[in-house]
Amino acid sequence: MSDEYDVIILGAGPVGENVADRAVQGGLTAVIVESELVGGECSYWACTPSKALLRPLQALRAAQSVRGVTGGGIAPAEVLARRDDFVSHWSDDGQVTWLQNAGIDLVRGHGRLTGEREVTVATEHGARVLRARHAVAVATGSDATIPDIPGLAEAGPWTSREATGVEQVPDSLAVIGGGVVGVEMATVFAGLGTAVTLIARGALLERMEPFAGERVAEGLRERGVDVRLNTQTTAVRRDGDAVVLTLDDGQEVTAAEVLVATGRAPRTGDIGIETAGLQPGRSIEVDDTMRVPGSDWLYAVGDVNGRALLTHQGKYQARAAGDVIAARSRGEVVADDPWGRHAATADHAAVPQVVFSEPEVASVGMTADAARRAGHEIEVVDYDLGAVAGAALHADDYRGTARMVIDAGREVVVGATFVGDDVAEMLQAATIAVVAEVPISRLWHAIPAYPTMSEVWLRLLEEYGRQSA
Repeated sequence: MSDEYDVIILGAGPVGENVADRAVQGGLTAVIVESELVGGECSYWACTPSKALLRPLQALRAAQSVRGVTGGGIAPAEVLARRDDFVSHWSDDGQVTWLQNAGIDLVRGHGRLTGEREVTVATEHGARVLRARHAVAVATGSDATIPDIPGLAEAGPWTSREATGVEQVPDSLAVIGGGVVGVEMATVFAGLGTAVTLIARGALLERMEPFAGERVAEGLRERGVDVRLNTQTTAVRRDGDAVVLTLDDGQEVTAAEVLVATGRAPRTGDIGIETAGLQPGRSIEVDDTMRVPGSDWLYAVGDVNGRALLTHQGKYQARAAGDVIAARSRGEVVADDPWGRHAATADHAAVPQVVFSEPEVASVGMTADAARRAGHEIEVVDYDLGAVAGAALHADDYRGTARMVIDAGREVVVGATFVGDDVAEMLQAATIAVVAEVPISRLWHAIPAYPTMSEVWLRLLEEYGRQSA
């Protein structure tokens, strides 16, 4: 192994892997530096294990929601065993083999920037200095944050890592936080038989359309979760085998464990970014090619830049970054105009996201409020998803809502939200409509097959026609 490469990447999660892969495909040499498992947070402690835990619950719910199906139940030990298989029992051998086959070198250890285009790695054999001919890309991800609540840190709280890696299902669990992680983990543990209390300082899923959080709160309560909104935890203490939370209304919640799901912070505290004039502990500002302004060699990709803390969005950024590093190394013209090959334009206006709760929430683009704040003259079209034939056939007494946010001046869709069981697979059509700015007049010609839930697109267009007539 050399100590000089065209590109050095800090972090071997999906984002770092994609930067390296695109750079190598562009003819460059690349090395990844990683102190934990190759594959990163998503593969072992976030996206993959959480969805592996959720899927058996969703499958049972889907079966039980159709008349004529009887029986069925959840075997928690088998659910956990299936999760273990999906995370390869926390072994990264397969991912390391993928790196080797892709022509990407790996150095295990903690890497820090120690100079321009220079990374020093603390390995088990001592320090090793790597130098980059063209670029260093920081893709170190983010960490769960622990809020400054008296006694919380001392009580040994779970973060998402402990929740998704659980080995024994607790009898009871308190969840602090009403975002995606809090909602999904409350869904998981309630489905596994745990008595769950979810405490949110506001509403649930506050960055999404209000009706999404309202419907998810209903769904959690229907599954036995004690949902407490607009409530803050003021103190926490460990009392023997239990954790006791004091709330701002004076009540106490006692549970076997407490999960903190209040957000994440960029993992930039100890990677030497101060050598590049940046502030440790903060997100790294980048342009749309993921390059740090004022630098011709430093890039930050994924959670560390704070643009969109989602694995798929980080991989999208990584493709742009790996390609542009290769292009710049050859002196080629850079396509960094909006929607160009080397620009992550979708970060600003077309980020898709699914919350795998019961019901699911799938959204892309802007909410109605965000569109108004951005100065758009909008039309908001809502439709009862349960009134669509495909949804009625999908589940008895199907309940759901679809919303389309339209820029009335340009007559294009700028946002869409679907709430209901199994709506995740409907999202890509909405994402294409938003990204491509398909005119409403042309969308009329995109005929949804009957009887599918996607027929809601036709109903939304019909409703828009009535509203704008």
